[in-house]
Amino acid sequence: MAEPPETYSTAVQDGAGQRRTALESIFAATLLMALTLGTGLVSGSLGLVSSGVDSSGDVVAAVVTFFAVRLGARPADSDHPYGHRRAENLSALAEASILLGGGAIVVVEAVGRLADGRSPLAARWYVFAVIGVAIAVDFGRVVVSLRSARRYRSAALRSNAFHFAGDTAGALAVLAGLLAARAGFPDGDAIAAVIVAIILFAAAARLISENARVLMDTAPAGAEESAREAIIALSPEIELDRVRVRESGGRYFADVVVSVPPGRAVAAGHAAADEIEQAVEEVLPDTDVVVHVEPRQRGLGLRDRVLAIALGEPLVIEAHDITIFEHGDQVSVSLHLKFAADSSLAEAHAIAERIEVAICELPSVSDVRTHLEPLERPIAPEPSGNGNEGRTVETIRALVRDETGRDPLDVRVLPTERGIVVFLDVSVSAGASLAYAHQQASELEEALRKRVPQIADVVVHTEP
Repeated sequence: MAEPPETYSTAVQDGAGQRRTALESIFAATLLMALTLGTGLVSGSLGLVSSGVDSSGDVVAAVVTFFAVRLGARPADSDHPYGHRRAENLSALAEASILLGGGAIVVVEAVGRLADGRSPLAARWYVFAVIGVAIAVDFGRVVVSLRSARRYRSAALRSNAFHFAGDTAGALAVLAGLLAARAGFPDGDAIAAVIVAIILFAAAARLISENARVLMDTAPAGAEESAREAIIALSPEIELDRVRVRESGGRYFADVVVSVPPGRAVAAGHAAADEIEQAVEEVLPDTDVVVHVEPRQRGLGLRDRVLAIALGEPLVIEAHDITIFEHGDQVSVSLHLKFAADSSLAEAHAIAERIEVAICELPSVSDVRTHLEPLERPIAPEPSGNGNEGRTVETIRALVRDETGRDPLDVRVLPTERGIVVFLDVSVSAGASLAYAHQQASELEEALRKRVPQIADVVVHTEP
């Protein structure tokens, strides 16, 4: 599935920005790992060692994130029609496993120190300098990752932001432990390490919960309801049957099924689908919306219900001249059904019988009659004509004057292989009803066919 050029270009630019953020994160994590792990081993601070273990996990996680956003930036294809951005959710789960492993190592060591009462900590000035640098770098990474995650709607970068926020809180806990050890409370460093481990476990749990929900196609909180409200507010004629919303890599995909009155033209149904897409994108930006439009079956009058049943048959091209005859508390229904001209009578008759049975099941309907018609084939013109078109036009003008007392507004005669086709525009009193205008047009058509036998078709257009 190819994306439009501008969409692909934007995806490439976003991917480059995300990769740049991931590379900066790799550099910062490597720097912190060297500083905190090295200083912790030299000074004997378990808090710094735990921070160093976390930073080593950050290096691995940042590398995984780099490749995840690189893969996630690829456009959709035939094997991945929804894109590749769920690679970022898998990356976040890998990062959560790193946090769990690092936290477990720290807890084991901290509990051992607390149980043995050993605390080989030398809280010298450079220890505080290193933890100060760690706090500053972690806070900067939180700000950069959050800004990038919001800009690119990246699950991987958002998980990094949560992770770095936990690192900042852990570094503050380590600082508090070092200060406590400096003040004469030697177990403060080990307790701080346990706090760091708890923060790691909490961050891992959040990452697992958030990204597992996405991978399990859990409906995003509030997204489906927002889409539903936006669609319902469009028009009372649009009836919402189903809406499903899923999220992949920070982008929404909506599947919508609506019903519209069965008499609506295809163009009108398409316009309704466009309105629905726009409404959903307004409440859920950058959403890929698929709308399926069906003829409505509920809340309709008898005529519309008959039309919906007839058009529900795929081979029925058109249903028209629906007439309802009332007799007592029962009604009879007649309608015309058009099929492709090359359809067999047996096939058309079988479909008409199914339609008749379905209509008879409606309340108060006692019987149904259908008239089967072929769809008209295009009529080929005869450019040469027979040279009598001018006399025919004059004949038609005279007849209109005799019948209506007015000259026609326009007369056009088109020679065809089946005879002549007459296009006639006539005026009717502005206060006349549509039924009266239609009756006048029908009488003119009948009179023309009697006067000009070579007529193949007549189209009478009435104007006030």
